[in-house]
Amino acid sequence: MNRKTNFAPELALLLVLSTLWGASYTFIKIGVETIPPVTLIAARTIIAGAILIVILHLRGLKLPTDRRVWKRFLFQAGLNSVVPFTLIAWAEQTTDAGLATILNSTSPIFAFLLTALITRHEPVTGCKLFGVTTGLIGICLTVGIEAFGGVVYEMWAQLAIVAAAGCYACAAIFGRNFNGLDPMMPAAGSLVCGAGILIPISLIVDRPWALVPSAASVLALIALGVFSTALAFVIYFRLVQTLGSVGTTAQAYLRVPIGVAIGVLFLGETLSSTIWMGLACVMVGVIAMTLPTRNQG
Repeated sequence: MNRKTNFAPELALLLVLSTLWGASYTFIKIGVETIPPVTLIAARTIIAGAILIVILHLRGLKLPTDRRVWKRFLFQAGLNSVVPFTLIAWAEQTTDAGLATILNSTSPIFAFLLTALITRHEPVTGCKLFGVTTGLIGICLTVGIEAFGGVVYEMWAQLAIVAAAGCYACAAIFGRNFNGLDPMMPAAGSLVCGAGILIPISLIVDRPWALVPSAASVLALIALGVFSTALAFVIYFRLVQTLGSVGTTAQAYLRVPIGVAIGVLFLGETLSSTIWMGLACVMVGVIAMTLPTRNQG
């Protein structure tokens, strides 16, 4: 590809991706107002998984039939959709979308901790150590203010979002097991598996046929499934091929201010001075964690 000719459109797509993923927290916040978390996420995975399967078919690709691969899809579903999606949706019943955006942006920090302590497949650099330290300080500033204030339920909701970030980090590391597949296949396969897990739970726990969701929640759900999940995955995998994996990680820190701004503009949310300081620390930490090293060019 001619990078000089096509670089600007790719950067525009990177901004679109950051916006789609940043907006997902606002869509979730609106959705859980009248749709229970498990049902919301079950519908999200159904919509997004179906769209990705259609896209694969249009590309002339079929999902693998190997049982071992589907076991990996199932495990990836737990790490990348079932657990983190549901934790975030549950937490946003009481947590602002902007705050959820900040806390969930810390997945690169957890990815570094896991690789440094367990897998050790990436070098530990001074820049990354600085990033993880600053990011953890940001988490403490953001969550700690509620803990010291005695708002226990809100604290647990915020810790659930941090746990979701840890799941995403594990999913990113486990995703290395899909190197031989087209990158869109693990996304589609794991979403299909996620829907298979969540639909029975939704039917038992939420009795969705008895729900009366608002029009706003339904529209938010559709936007979440179509735009912030299916379309976002399509753009993401295109950028991995054009900008590379390192360049694409820029969305990790672009989506933070975008997600916070969307919550402020459309939901009227406000952040305390302590949370603003936590946001700044998290941003600095994530940027330091995702900067390419010298040997990556």
